[in-house]
Amino acid sequence: MPAFEPLIQPPSAKPLSTDDFDPKKHIDFSPPSKIYTMRDLHLPEDTGVSPVAVSEPFPLFTPETIHRMRAEVLSKDVWENCQYSSNLAQCQLRGFAPKFAPFVYDTWKNPETLAIVSRIAGIDLVTEMDFEIGHINISVKSQKQEEKELRAFAEKTSTKAGEGISGCPWEDNKPVVDWHTDSYPFVCVTMLSDCTNMIGGETALRTGNGEILKVRGPQMGCAVVLQGRYIEHQALPALGTSERITMVTSFRPRCPYLRDDTVLTTVRPVSNLSELYFQFSEYRLEILEERIRTQLRLLRETTRSGKKIDTRKLKRFLKEQESFLAHMNNEMIEDVKMGEIDDSHLLTSGRAD
Repeated sequence: MPAFEPLIQPPSAKPLSTDDFDPKKHIDFSPPSKIYTMRDLHLPEDTGVSPVAVSEPFPLFTPETIHRMRAEVLSKDVWENCQYSSNLAQCQLRGFAPKFAPFVYDTWKNPETLAIVSRIAGIDLVTEMDFEIGHINISVKSQKQEEKELRAFAEKTSTKAGEGISGCPWEDNKPVVDWHTDSYPFVCVTMLSDCTNMIGGETALRTGNGEILKVRGPQMGCAVVLQGRYIEHQALPALGTSERITMVTSFRPRCPYLRDDTVLTTVRPVSNLSELYFQFSEYRLEILEERIRTQLRLLRETTRSGKKIDTRKLKRFLKEQESFLAHMNNEMIEDVKMGEIDDSHLLTSGRAD
């Protein structure tokens, strides 16, 4: 596995507070300048669980919050116990909250943080499961690599404005994360690196008509909300910075009666399967429990009021729960090859360009 840790910029020299997460102190939110809908991306509005596709970057956390997060997620315990790699991404840190990152955990579980993400997503959301709180994607370069790429970029002066990274000498560089769809309905991607001099680093989205939309990368402390389960996307490489570290937190609808399209395709090979399957089973069975309790209450109320049971409606409910359980069972595969993610998560035929 590549040695990433020594190249990462050290935490702030200033002593960090140990206070608990406080939204008044640690959140610095301003609404995004634009929110793209699924229709804007030429996708059917009912494709996902919300008409919202993706937001432009928006300020979310204070500098102190980001430094606290970095101190936790880049700790020795996390590097030694939570590091994964795959053919989609060379270095990821996963499954560290709350054990090794209690501040990160409290940040994303806080009702005000959830309310902000939900407002932008256009639907009431909760964190997917604890294992997916604060997933980290890491890309680092040596100073020599950084200088070489910047020189190559400067030489490409004939490239027309707005072309972005396409046509540049470094376009063949591997993306931070290759083309994929997320396993979970929504994600909030937060930047943990200083991107003041960064060139590139956008998120590329494949639209319904096959075109590519690039959403600019967020600055440190800023975030992007994306309905990534239903949109193919990739994190593009960046110039002008020695590191690009993003925190990806996943979300699902709070309402147990809405559909849950969660899959485990892109996360099984980069997870502690015992923990992942437990948390996946736990919340799915809680959803099923709530649905069954509600259905039982309705059946009792109908009978006590002297009305007839709507058999067709009841059988439809039971069929839906059968499908719910079957999907859950199919996602928990016993034999998983760690680090290898196939193309089944892609929406387009074959591997994306």
